[in-house]
Amino acid sequence: MKLVLLEGTAGSGKSLLASRLDEYYTGSGASVATLNLDPGAGQLPYRCDVNIRDVVSTESVMREYGLGPNGAVVMASDIILSKLDWLQAEIDAIEPDYLIVDTPGQVELLAYRVSGPLIVRSIYADERVGIFLYDGTLVTSPTSFVSIMLLASSIRLRLGIPMVGAITKIDLARERLGDILEWSSRADALGDAIARESDGETYSMAAGILRGLDDEDLSAGLVPVSCATGEGMELLEAALNRIVNLGEEAGDA
Repeated sequence: MKLVLLEGTAGSGKSLLASRLDEYYTGSGASVATLNLDPGAGQLPYRCDVNIRDVVSTESVMREYGLGPNGAVVMASDIILSKLDWLQAEIDAIEPDYLIVDTPGQVELLAYRVSGPLIVRSIYADERVGIFLYDGTLVTSPTSFVSIMLLASSIRLRLGIPMVGAITKIDLARERLGDILEWSSRADALGDAIARESDGETYSMAAGILRGLDDEDLSAGLVPVSCATGEGMELLEAALNRIVNLGEEAGDA
């Protein structure tokens, strides 16, 4: 089984992309299962085969522990650790070729709490790969692009799996899409753009972050996709396959 983990900022299109990936792989004749790991997601735009909300939800945690929404989301995410046997049993019952994993909008819940990497590693898979979604409406300036790229690198470091970068909402970022794609594959172009559009202090900080990022972050570029129309799915699937075929996936759990 190949596990495909979707990560990105809130509103970047993870759930919609999960739906598109499900359609794409199913249309190719593969067996696909979708897993929702967001205990606060009441409505989903895809057929959810395994839903963590069946065993823990933010609403139930709020009622039981008297917590507010933020505290309940954090506690619910940690409670998932006690449900790992149930989670694996549900996945095993389906035996999919691909497991598409939709994650909480609050990226820090899965990426930075101790429970997140443990959950990802606990799910048995022959191969694991992630997709980090760059929200096209958030990366239209070079400094904001560097900020999101730093977040993507941090999450890849924490979760320990290779990741493909995808830029979403391309219909809303058409005017700067060419610039964004160039920034994603050429460090010199990104550095020049930072110099042109930033003041001294901002330039120094952004340029320093850029120098500290791994070359891998700028070697492959971003894959432009539209979660609304499905545009770019073939390119995204090819990028995922390149990572898997190069043997860069993390070891099995």
